[in-house]
Amino acid sequence: MHNKRTEYLNRLGIEALNEMQKKTISAIEANKNVVLLSPTGSGKTLGFLLPLVDKLQRNSEQTQLLILAPARELALQIEQVVKSLGTGLKTLCCYGGHMIQTERNSLKHPPEIIVGTPGRIADHLRRGHISAEHIKYLVLDEFDKALELGFHNEMQDIAIHLRRLKHRTLTSATSMNEIPAFVGLKEYETLCFLKKKQIQENLTLKAVRAEGKDKLDAFYKLACMLGNEPMVVFVNHREAADRISGHLNKMGLAHDVFHGGLKQEDRERALIKFRNGSHHLLLTTDLAARGLDIPDIKYVIHYHFPKQREAFVHRNGRTARMKASGVAYLVFGGEEPTPEYIKDDFEFESLTGDFPLPKQPDWQTIYLDKGKKDKVNKIDIVGLFLKKGKLKKDELGLIDVLDHSAFVAVQSNKVNQLIKQLSNERIKGKKIRILLSK
Repeated sequence: MHNKRTEYLNRLGIEALNEMQKKTISAIEANKNVVLLSPTGSGKTLGFLLPLVDKLQRNSEQTQLLILAPARELALQIEQVVKSLGTGLKTLCCYGGHMIQTERNSLKHPPEIIVGTPGRIADHLRRGHISAEHIKYLVLDEFDKALELGFHNEMQDIAIHLRRLKHRTLTSATSMNEIPAFVGLKEYETLCFLKKKQIQENLTLKAVRAEGKDKLDAFYKLACMLGNEPMVVFVNHREAADRISGHLNKMGLAHDVFHGGLKQEDRERALIKFRNGSHHLLLTTDLAARGLDIPDIKYVIHYHFPKQREAFVHRNGRTARMKASGVAYLVFGGEEPTPEYIKDDFEFESLTGDFPLPKQPDWQTIYLDKGKKDKVNKIDIVGLFLKKGKLKKDELGLIDVLDHSAFVAVQSNKVNQLIKQLSNERIKGKKIRILLSK
């Protein structure tokens, strides 16, 4: 078993597990139900997956492990980790935003592991697409966030179907005062790795104040002042993100938007372009405050203040992670008071003077209409772009290959020439469509 685990970690390029992962693995191996309280980005997924995959029967055509996650992106990330382990266990990710029929067809040959969002999993169970007969293990990942997003009823509906559960793991990035009865946790071990001091010591708080109620002009100046550094800007509503985005488009400031009202493909593309440096500013709701695979960023900007301190802490957790330092900016309207939960000291910065538009990012993203399901991989794309596209290695950036598409970061000054050169090319005998990603 442990030899296998070493193989899994080698495939992920991980040399050693952290303390939280070791304790989680021990508790699950001892068949204890677990409530794991640990910050976002601390590696909880690996902590529960490593012991659970060892308990499953391979090639069984029986679903034995169900993992619920509050957001599509988090569910897809968990699925990716499972696949990267190379366990041989069949895994399927189920989520809203695309056709249910596609998932239904895959469920005709039940996978050993299903990962999904509460709404879509509840729907499949209601329609009889998923058999709960052999589901022995349940993971409720980022359970506090799932409750916050209003998935209580869906999770309760799911729990009613799971009559043969032997084990439950619940993870949360905040302390849980009360666990709803439907979870069925009677005896369990709580593993708490939350820090008592909630604002990171290496996080600096700063503030700017708008002249009137509307913060748009002050925010634009702040974004220009901070320049081409990775920053995530939090608002409280999707409509605000769209409104601010419209203004930034008029001003010519490269950015993208990420919120629950967007199609899945648009959300995926926004994160890909942020990760690969095609833009440095991501406008988002609290959907991006945790659980998402985005790199450490230099600045968090609170365009709107959240209602509760916990949300404020999660937003700030996107920067100053591990040993890195970061800055969180508070954008105040003219007479707007400081929220009561902000006890930490901060200074106001002046926005007088000229702040020129930052230069356009060094990278742009190219879209290909072929992906994993077309047997296209990163090596194929690298070969095509370097040989036929005549790029040098340092002119090619991050490559993300999805099921039916791929996104490739390329140095901005090479993009037009590259698209022309590759317009009639093929990968593995298949003609590809290649264009600048919107």
